[in-house]
Amino acid sequence: MSASGPLEVNASVVIPEAELSWRFSRSSGPGGQHVNTSATAAELTFDIAASPSLPPALRDRALRRLAGRLAHGTVTIRAEEHRSQLRNREAARERLAELLRTATAPPPRPRKPTRTPRGVIERRLENKKRRAALKESRRRDW
Repeated sequence: MSASGPLEVNASVVIPEAELSWRFSRSSGPGGQHVNTSATAAELTFDIAASPSLPPALRDRALRRLAGRLAHGTVTIRAEEHRSQLRNREAARERLAELLRTATAPPPRPRKPTRTPRGVIERRLENKKRRAALKESRRRDW
C-alpha cells in the first residue's frame, strides 16, 4: 500500500486522497536526537459523515458502528510506531481501511435455532440409565 493516492477499502469502495486529511507531529518515546527534531507521527482524519465516496447505506452503518470513536462524524487514526513518516502514513492508511472494512461489513446472518435430534436424546438417557445401574450394583445394602 502506498502512502498517497486513493484509499481502497474494498472492491466497491475507494476513497480519494482529497477526502483524507493529514497532520504530522513529533513522535513520543525513545529515539534520541532524531525523534526530537522530526515530525514522524502521522495523524489521519476522515470525515465519514460528509464523505461522498461512501454509499448512503454503508455510511449510515459505519456511523452507527463507530459512534464511540467519532467526533462530529470524523474518525482520527494516529500512527507513531515507525521512525519514518512515510511508514507511519502507510500504517495509518492501512488501519483506516481495515476500520472502514469492518464498520461497513454486512451484519452476520441471524442464527436459525435447531432441535436436538431424537437419537441424541435417547442415547443420553440410555447412558444415564447404564451409569445408574452400574452405581446401583456397587452399593452395599446394610
